[in-house]
Amino acid sequence: MVINNLDKYQLILASKSPRRQHLLKELGLDFKIQVSNVEEYYPPELGMTAIPEYLADLKATKVREESPENSLVIAADTIVWKDEEVIGKPKDKKEAVALLKLLSGSQHQVITGVNIQSSTKKYSFHAVTEVWFDDLTEEEIGYYVDRFKPYDKAGGYGIQEWIGFVGIQKIEGSFYNVMGLPVHKVYQFLKRF
Repeated sequence: MVINNLDKYQLILASKSPRRQHLLKELGLDFKIQVSNVEEYYPPELGMTAIPEYLADLKATKVREESPENSLVIAADTIVWKDEEVIGKPKDKKEAVALLKLLSGSQHQVITGVNIQSSTKKYSFHAVTEVWFDDLTEEEIGYYVDRFKPYDKAGGYGIQEWIGFVGIQKIEGSFYNVMGLPVHKVYQFLKRF
């Protein structure tokens, strides 16, 4: 492991997201997975960056309380923000199509809040990535939703999938943040433990 100071911890990822698991593995970290199962509710007065940080803190704190003393918990939450509101995960095909129509031909923000905590330290931070979609045809949207079923993804899409290849014109910020984990920032904060 490159970050030697982590040897004293049992690293836990509080997420069932296969994308977050993959990205953390790519950092060369050994970790176990423990899902928090908290209700993802946030106070309505929270703003764009506060929402995912709040939710990540809820998840990390719950897992930390149920884990051994030497645990170091990483939790994250990703939202899509457009026109001053959260664009959630679609419940079904109809919602997924509607969300992609909303994002088509426009710009939105993807914000991931991260919380990393041990028994003695806690860090909360976020990353924001600006994403621009080209105009998408109904055929393209239907093709993507039918084949990729993006029901577990904020905004109803995965940048690393077909829709990202053909529909995303450009981004400003971290690509990995749009996947669900701003890996560079996570690495920098892990070095503080």
